[in-house]
Amino acid sequence: MSRDTSALLRTPLTERLGCRYPIVQTAMGWVADANLVIATTRAGGFGFLAGATIAAERLEGEIQKVIAATGGSNFGLNFHMFQDNAAQCVDLAIQYRLKAVSYGRGPDKKTIARFKAAGVLCIPTVGALKHAVKAVELGADMLTIQGGEGGGHTGGVPTTILLPQVLDAVKVPVIAAGGYSTGRGLAAALAAGAAGIAMGTRFMMTTDSPTPPATLQRYVAVDDPQKIRVTLAVDGMRHRMIDNPFIRRLEAASPFGRLAIALKSAWHWKRQTGMSAGHMLGVLRRAIKEDPSTVSQTVMSANQPVLLQRSMVEGFPDEGILPSGQVAAAIGELQSCRQVIEGIAGEAEACLAALLARASDAAPDGGPGKPFVRWPEVVPASSSPNPIPLETAP
Repeated sequence: MSRDTSALLRTPLTERLGCRYPIVQTAMGWVADANLVIATTRAGGFGFLAGATIAAERLEGEIQKVIAATGGSNFGLNFHMFQDNAAQCVDLAIQYRLKAVSYGRGPDKKTIARFKAAGVLCIPTVGALKHAVKAVELGADMLTIQGGEGGGHTGGVPTTILLPQVLDAVKVPVIAAGGYSTGRGLAAALAAGAAGIAMGTRFMMTTDSPTPPATLQRYVAVDDPQKIRVTLAVDGMRHRMIDNPFIRRLEAASPFGRLAIALKSAWHWKRQTGMSAGHMLGVLRRAIKEDPSTVSQTVMSANQPVLLQRSMVEGFPDEGILPSGQVAAAIGELQSCRQVIEGIAGEAEACLAALLARASDAAPDGGPGKPFVRWPEVVPASSSPNPIPLETAP
């Protein structure tokens, strides 16, 4: 495939984010570092830095590293408002005029207005229809919807159901996530009306990923989607991850046993971060006061970074958690970001071209028919792309 993208792959996503292909690399904790974002950007995709797991003293340097390597600020930053340095993330995104920010538990209208005034696009990730509608009300410029197939914290609605629901309910570009790793998937998402796809697991499973070889091999070895399952054992919320001994031990433990595991994890996190014993005990006291039955969940939730770090940074896949979309079971080898992106784009273009050809053959006069896909015009005419000319439908 040539470096010039055909009209089939030009969407509101590529126009507004300024990337070559409608493919987004999501911000995976301990994975989406500057090097992965650089590789994604150079290959024509759009990447997000994982601001939630980059130390505050290193964050600005990571942003500067991407800018220096790619020649601009055409990438994004992910953060959560509950993290200690949330204000720093907001300020840096605005200071460096990053193209976009992504978030789950999002900022308020005032903060979103600051982003908009600086020209930083707001692209939250949601897993339910009601959250999509609320995010747009707060000022989201685009949405990433993640179906239940996706990794980490995930909802229970499959992408195939969630995507059309959200497309019918909002008037901003929608990016589909959860279950994507191929050009056929991208073509299907575009044909349904999405502006592109977002992938986490597929980018984590690349040669540009910082994930240790031992952990990557566990992902590659999984060949059954049923082994990439949902558990509530970590913090009481739905997590999709690869089954491993640590998760099975958590699930089998009594409430007291789960608390012991949580406290051991918390103590390790204390040593990693320099957290004071007083602060750690304060969190524990508040949890006991609010609801003694959820103490272990509270502590585990607060210490998820170290559970991720053990597997995704230190390379011990059986001693931490392995967030993953079910799509990992369909990925049998590691490729570079460029190989992944260009392969997906080439396959998607071929699929859409074949679909157009069949539609043209089915037209009554053998010529072009009516367009069968159009994205809503959601931005002012001066900056809004024309709907993609996916022409010729019967």
